Amino acid sequence: MISRKMNYFLRIWRNRDLRGKILFTLFIIFVFRLAGSITVPGVDPRALSEVFGAGGALSIFSALTGGSMENFSIIMMGLSPYINASIIIQLLTVAIPALERISKETDGRRKLNSITRWLTLPLAFLQSYGMIILLSQSTMGMEGTFLNPQNFAEVFPAMITISAGTIFLVWLGELISEKGIGNGISILIFAGIVAQMPSVFGNLIVGASLGETSKVPAFLIFAAVTIGLLFAVVFCTEGARTIPLNQTSRNARGSRSELPIRVLQAGMIPIIFAVSLITFPSVLLQFFQNSSNQFVQSFASFWAAHFNSGAPTAEYLILYFLLIVLFSYFYVSITFNPENVAENLQKRGGFIPGVRPGRETAEYLDKVSNRMNFWGGSFLGIVALVPLFFTMFTDLSSSDLIISGSGLIIVVGVVLELIRQINASLATHDYDKLV
Repeated sequence: MISRKMNYFLRIWRNRDLRGKILFTLFIIFVFRLAGSITVPGVDPRALSEVFGAGGALSIFSALTGGSMENFSIIMMGLSPYINASIIIQLLTVAIPALERISKETDGRRKLNSITRWLTLPLAFLQSYGMIILLSQSTMGMEGTFLNPQNFAEVFPAMITISAGTIFLVWLGELISEKGIGNGISILIFAGIVAQMPSVFGNLIVGASLGETSKVPAFLIFAAVTIGLLFAVVFCTEGARTIPLNQTSRNARGSRSELPIRVLQAGMIPIIFAVSLITFPSVLLQFFQNSSNQFVQSFASFWAAHFNSGAPTAEYLILYFLLIVLFSYFYVSITFNPENVAENLQKRGGFIPGVRPGRETAEYLDKVSNRMNFWGGSFLGIVALVPLFFTMFTDLSSSDLIISGSGLIIVVGVVLELIRQINASLATHDYDKLV
């Protein structure tokens, strides 16, 4: 077994082209992590470590940036503005006919990517200002200096720097996609999640050495559960319902093929939607907890008490789970159109055995897709809730968790895609040698 793995790694290393792509990708990841340690000028981040150490909604964003937000680094926003822009463009493609026509063109993907990049800049600029205001309120009265949101001359350069950092990350991601291996944006998100793990282990070891051992049993149980979830996520990510297809041909006998409909059709997009929707009000309402209006203040306090990711309640868990399932159906309804699939099958002479082409095929595909989506969305919801159960019933906080549910799905998806690309490159290399 060990010799087989060694031979596999030796084949990767001996493949000159693949070796160069992997080394280039690792270099870009190093640049990404180096940029995460560069603090925005004029800011003392000591107070931020206290804010993020307490957990809460901001810790979720910090985990996806590898701790860059805690350092108030030049890439503190990570790729979240780009992800938001991608989601917006994807939704608008369905709603706006002009964008739908562009998506169907030969170079439509390239044009949509260009529009997404242009939309990322204003989103990053606005998001940076909102985050500066939020962090300035959160660090009020704590040790260390922070930006004054009312001082335009002080805040504007920081906004420019942070926005440029996001664009820089998008550029790094595109470099990986072009010259490295894997999807660059996914690789950087993956690197940010993995980069948080050593600090979690380090904090636990330091705490245990100081006599704080109350969290150790819960942490070990969570680590074991995470390993179990890892296998389950891999199984469900690769799982699919294969629908048999028959292809008719004039010059030859009919051929058989399959149409796979995956269990996790939407991937981790529903979790991103749900996290954004459930944490955005929490972040926004922090501005109004000291409001002079009694109703607004009471509502903000109620929301902070019952829908706080740092201290989840039963209401929070139920709403979070329902949002994930709902967005699973919503996203798949946008990306998978049974009528178009049935029409394309009919044009190419394909049909599902026992099902009539056309409308009945579309209804059958829609029925299968909805069933798979129910189980896939429910599984996503369970994976996302398991870490929250530990923060709810144990001494662990969100900052003590090795990885979140969304992070686990992202890591598994990126690793599986990397393995596919590496195996494809190896197969191509072996084929070229035979030719």
